[in-house]
Amino acid sequence: MSGIPHDHYEPKSGLEKWLDERLPIVGLMYSTLMIPTPRNLNWMWIWGIVLAFCLVLQIVTGIVLAMHYTPHVDQAFASIEHIMRDVNGGHFLRYLHMNGGSLFFFAVYLHIFRGLYYGSYKAPREITWIIGMLIYLMMMGTAFMGYVLPWGQMSFWGATVITGLFGAIPFIGESIQTWLLGGPAVDNATLNRFFSLHYLLPFVIAALVALHIWAFHTTGNSNPTGVEVRRGSKAEAQKDTVSFWPYFVVKDLFALAVILVVFFAIVGFMPNYLGHPDNYIEANPLVTPAHIVPEWYFLPFYAILRAFTADVWVVMVASWITGGIINAKFFGVLAMFGAIAVMALVPWLDTSRVRSGRFRPMFKWWFALLAIDFVVLTWCGAQPAEPPYSIISLIASAYWFAYFLVILPLLGVFEKPDPQPETIEDDFNAHYGPSETPAE
Repeated sequence: MSGIPHDHYEPKSGLEKWLDERLPIVGLMYSTLMIPTPRNLNWMWIWGIVLAFCLVLQIVTGIVLAMHYTPHVDQAFASIEHIMRDVNGGHFLRYLHMNGGSLFFFAVYLHIFRGLYYGSYKAPREITWIIGMLIYLMMMGTAFMGYVLPWGQMSFWGATVITGLFGAIPFIGESIQTWLLGGPAVDNATLNRFFSLHYLLPFVIAALVALHIWAFHTTGNSNPTGVEVRRGSKAEAQKDTVSFWPYFVVKDLFALAVILVVFFAIVGFMPNYLGHPDNYIEANPLVTPAHIVPEWYFLPFYAILRAFTADVWVVMVASWITGGIINAKFFGVLAMFGAIAVMALVPWLDTSRVRSGRFRPMFKWWFALLAIDFVVLTWCGAQPAEPPYSIISLIASAYWFAYFLVILPLLGVFEKPDPQPETIEDDFNAHYGPSETPAE
């Protein structure tokens, strides 16, 4: 870890020295496991290992499922049934893959909100945050394309609705939509493209994850206080940190084991709970479902997309200023992607000198409202696009943007923070008493 004194790997045997000179893989593993880690990390820092597990699970199960899947509109649905009924363990692999995606997003949302609360995006970790948001975007794209592959009713019509959003982009929208679909409508070319990208993107995510880990190993881990590790001497640094192995490895593995108990209970006893019944009906372009609903992890942004209709004043103003170029559909698309963009820009939108929300009394209330707002948007996204749900969606969407664009910048000016501990050691001792190793 750059700037923090710590032990470096020293090869001892002749074989270790020979390998280290040619491929320092052992040294890389050593530096990763023995990295000095702030000793006051709480249980919200366990989601990283859950996300790593989910990525491996999705890649491994996805590769096996791809061996039996047929990316053709006439055979895709039947090939899924073949996997479920005829392939040894096929139903279990598919349920692992389906619910693994939900666990992936559940963990990433908690990981993101933990970062937002504790200010993990603040200098010098802006690049780490941006890479994390790129991973999230790649996850959304991969999950969307994966949802199309079963070629059920929700798969087909979900693809029709989402790809249709690109057609709303002025001047170039239709060309982008046609290129994405491989033709004028969702058809075999679309399914082939989505299957190829769904298979490829997880490996892009894996590369970004490696870059993400490298980035925070360079700057050091954030921690609940937001106070940086002392960098004056090795003795001072050791008072603030312990090695990742064995302390946090064991803690993370324990947390992962507990989470996996719940996960496998869902896979074993209620694997279709988060799915939609219409997706067990083969895709039919002539029959539109009464209510098109995406997977639960897309619902907050789906609610934002639908919230800005033609009768909303901000949409009318934008349409008038641009001469109709920005209509309600295009404004909804801008709002949906803008809701993610403001999260990516939070390192520059948050003007507070204090990193951690633990010491920001006003911030805590606004952040709690943001968390509630996210849940409300998720609920609204699953409801019909009609009053009162449309009104609630609009209010919740307005708060989402107000939090990042107005409230955060103003809090940095008007908020009076609480006193912070001078060092991580002081914070740790205040909670657990003086100790050479973590008490957690």
